[in-house]
Amino acid sequence: MTQTATSTAERTATRPLTVALVDDYDVVLVGLAHMFDSYADRVLIAEIDATTELSDSVDIVMYDSFAQPESDHDEISALVGNPRAGKVVMYTWNFHPDLVAGAQQQGVHGYLSKTLPARELVAALERIHAGETVVSDPPRRASPASGLDWPGRNEGITDRESEILALITQGKSNAEVATLTYLSPNTVKSYIRSIYRKIGATSRTQAVLWGVAHGFTPDYHRIDHWRGGP
Repeated sequence: MTQTATSTAERTATRPLTVALVDDYDVVLVGLAHMFDSYADRVLIAEIDATTELSDSVDIVMYDSFAQPESDHDEISALVGNPRAGKVVMYTWNFHPDLVAGAQQQGVHGYLSKTLPARELVAALERIHAGETVVSDPPRRASPASGLDWPGRNEGITDRESEILALITQGKSNAEVATLTYLSPNTVKSYIRSIYRKIGATSRTQAVLWGVAHGFTPDYHRIDHWRGGP
């Protein structure tokens, strides 16, 4: 057994990792938290409420990229620089090389794919806590890991479409959505057309109103809890 594996095993035997989840949408946080239900002996979720401040220190902060400014260095550096966050991990489906490189330059300790099954996600978090920097292979399939949730899922909206609609509901233009998601403008337009069909909207105003009525507005600016230290 390697030194890293030994230290990870010793730590796990002592206590589970404490992990805080950062995202502005409760439904996303709860879905992610349930990913760890079968691994309570190895991972303890410190919070799942988007409106609740966390004051304790945690081993790992997972920054879920859903409708979040993944390319915003200020937000990422606020997490990395906070003394209550032992390690910072990006949790995303977007593996654009610029995003991965930017996150690593900011000092992020892991860049993990939303396609990872729970067992692989837990193992990756334990490796990160043990001192490794872990970057998932770019996902080759579009399906998110089983158990994840997002606004509009019960309406037949996919995870990618949900994020686009959330950004639109936040007031972002097509160009801003493309910039934030690293998608081409034509790809963004294609997603929007599909969303309109699914929700019966014929205009952006109708889509925004639908989004507001169906949980696509942020619950709270979670990143504010992590600015400025304890």
